[in-house]
Amino acid sequence: MDHAELLALFDRDLRAGARPDGPGARVERTGGVVRQVAPAPGWNGVVWTALDEAGADAAIAGQIGHYTGLGLDFEWKLYGHDRPADLGRRLRAAGFVPEPEETLMIGRVGDLALDAAPPEGVRVVPVTGPAGVDLVVDVHEKAFGADGSGLRHQLLARLSADPDTVVAVVAMAGDEPVSAARMELVPGTPFAGLWGGGTVQGWRGRGIYRTLVAHRAQAAAARGYRYLRVDASSQSRPILERLGFVPLTTTTPYVYTS
Repeated sequence: MDHAELLALFDRDLRAGARPDGPGARVERTGGVVRQVAPAPGWNGVVWTALDEAGADAAIAGQIGHYTGLGLDFEWKLYGHDRPADLGRRLRAAGFVPEPEETLMIGRVGDLALDAAPPEGVRVVPVTGPAGVDLVVDVHEKAFGADGSGLRHQLLARLSADPDTVVAVVAMAGDEPVSAARMELVPGTPFAGLWGGGTVQGWRGRGIYRTLVAHRAQAAAARGYRYLRVDASSQSRPILERLGFVPLTTTTPYVYTS
């Protein structure tokens, strides 16, 4: 499958065909827009659009009205191939604020290098309940400097209500959590998504991130998934390329705060 075909499959299965990402969330399709609505602290936003120049501004205004009417901030997840070509400019003009651009990367599970062992003294532990989730959140807050309460809620809910759709792991050095990540599986599609890979300062550069990617790729393969997707930062992209992932397009979150 070439890049254009793979991107079309991604759009069809994960964007136009989006499914709710957790308990309590719902996906709505209206006027060429696919969006998710979820109670706080769940994720709210636009995941796919089929817009043209004539209707784009009205669609943007419609989404702002919808989410602000619900009292929710939201995100418009814009991809580099979305149309119209000036959609990012239109979003900024409407009051959205872009976050840093990332690269959508896809790895065919059968082609990836999966032999990345953890460094000496580090072990990979599966997360199955509240104690493990606390370790993941601890890593998240230290690695990214961000509040982890939303992640805690999301991961606990997913593990409780739909455990077959999530794989979470934490890398431990003795009793210290030093890295963590999760994988979200999308039943009925060939895709699994890698999310949240982070390593605390002082443990970076030792191959732990690579190990956690390989561990999740092996778990995806065991469950019959063919592709892994990642929204890669500039720091993680080189590592993922060495593992066999290929870049398909860019992705930029545009955030609207009421």
